[in-house]
Amino acid sequence: MWEQFMDKGVWIVVAVVVGAVLFFLLMRWSSWIVRKLVPEQLEEQRERVERAVRLVIAIIGGIILALGIAAVAVTFYGVDIGPTMEAIGEWFLENGIRIFAIILVGWFVYKILGIIMPIFVRRYVTEKGKKHRTKGYIKQRSNSLGGVVTQALGIFIVIVVLFMILSELGVDITPLLAGAGIAGIAIGFAAQNSIRDLIGGFVIMMEDHYNVGDVVKVADITGNVEELGLRRTVLRDLKGILHVIPNGEIRVSSNYTRSMSRAFFEVGVAYKEDLDRVMDLVRKTWEELAKDPEWEAKIISKTPWLLRVEEFGDSGITIRAVGDTRPMQQWAFLGELRRRIKRVFDDEGIEIPWPHIKLYMGEEEGGAPPAKPAKGPTRRKTRPAPKAAPRGGGEGEEGGEGGDY
Repeated sequence: MWEQFMDKGVWIVVAVVVGAVLFFLLMRWSSWIVRKLVPEQLEEQRERVERAVRLVIAIIGGIILALGIAAVAVTFYGVDIGPTMEAIGEWFLENGIRIFAIILVGWFVYKILGIIMPIFVRRYVTEKGKKHRTKGYIKQRSNSLGGVVTQALGIFIVIVVLFMILSELGVDITPLLAGAGIAGIAIGFAAQNSIRDLIGGFVIMMEDHYNVGDVVKVADITGNVEELGLRRTVLRDLKGILHVIPNGEIRVSSNYTRSMSRAFFEVGVAYKEDLDRVMDLVRKTWEELAKDPEWEAKIISKTPWLLRVEEFGDSGITIRAVGDTRPMQQWAFLGELRRRIKRVFDDEGIEIPWPHIKLYMGEEEGGAPPAKPAKGPTRRKTRPAPKAAPRGGGEGEEGGEGGDY
């Protein structure tokens, strides 16, 4: 028994020790392996992937170590495991090398795609965004999309490699493929909303509908995009409320800050004002603001490209001026323009009307109706009944035909 153990068991012990060392090294290096394989753009998924990798290493390593320890114990008690070891060696030479080659080729293809796909994605993003996006934005979006595409291809490669390995192990994968198809249909029905969200998010990112930092309106909610993922869009509105919108629910999206923004200015003036003079003052105020060093870089239209009489209202005439600004600068520009317009109108004596009503009562001599301000309701005054007129006719004390109110 001891001779047999010394003959074969020692090598098994050595193999078990080496396997244990490799097992603990893999467990220790799992974080480094995950950081190398998972792109930086998918930082949120790294922790989950790391846990999964550690679990797989623990299961496989535990099984191998358990088998090695069992082999040592069996050899120590004199059981000849030579034929078993020879069979394992033959299987490894016949199938194990092919399995290793499959894993190696899959890893190589994944790394090649990880190099090539970002190049194609960057070309696509550059072509789509060269007219209205900065170089920094193009680089950031290229990295994000490249990471998503590479991850999707990586998942596909892992599935293909897994089925090939099962085939090498002698497992008939035809029922598995059929079962996977049925399971896929069932999962598709059960998780159709989640799948719709993922597809919607992928389309939004690929077609560049909007990105983090844009001001958009989606699902009847307007706000600043704080987060954009494959499953959801997160907006924060002007009141500070955070809205989480599934991408599958987005049918129409409106981007207020793509490439440029539009300043839409309206002001009302009284009917008595000279409209040409008013419009000239609006134009000059706009141009002075556009030349201000503090605002010059934020304004595209140095003069309004639209300036006209827009509407005859109940209380005044509306003047409209429209021009373009840099993205997200229209609101600050309009606030400053209104402040300056108010100051100019006050200096020039131009009236900005407010809703009011003039009430005309009767007509004066000459046919001109006198203007009288409308009065609120008054309490009705009562007086004693007038004395009866003397027989034979006459008038009351007030000289009228009857009592006054």
